[in-house]
Amino acid sequence: MANMITCIRMICSIVLVCCPNFSVSFYVFYILAGVSDMLDGMVARHFKTVSDFGSKLDTVADFIFCLVCFIKIIPVLKLERWMFIWIFVIALIKLINLISAYVVQKKFVACHSNLNKLTGALLFCLPITIKVIDLRYSMVVIGIVATLAAIQEGHLIRTGNSESSNKRR
Repeated sequence: MANMITCIRMICSIVLVCCPNFSVSFYVFYILAGVSDMLDGMVARHFKTVSDFGSKLDTVADFIFCLVCFIKIIPVLKLERWMFIWIFVIALIKLINLISAYVVQKKFVACHSNLNKLTGALLFCLPITIKVIDLRYSMVVIGIVATLAAIQEGHLIRTGNSESSNKRR
């Protein structure tokens, strides 16, 4: 059941590609994808169907959703140079974490820490709030949380605690 919900996120993400930005259809599929992201882990825990496969599927679905959102939303945002630099630094930290996890644990690790979840929630809210909250303010808040999450993720990987933070599925 949880994996089916995760697959719904993948389908909604793919359909988003065809929706005009910030249209009603865009928001319907965007919110469905977001709700499915919250539900799949809860369903897996509730029905005691937590699995390594489900966790990996969730990570793939998150990646697809993020990639689609990046492709659809970033080009229409008026990002300033400092925003691009900050995004690049966070991406670099996360890439170092990914490589470090592979070196330390001999496998790829996806941390689902509370800070990573908060970052995801803030990023999810960005397109919904873009018309009422100035992008510069949103980016500062998201940037701070995402930077702290990336640093925490690196710490969890290096101390071998990344598995204990993977409570999502």
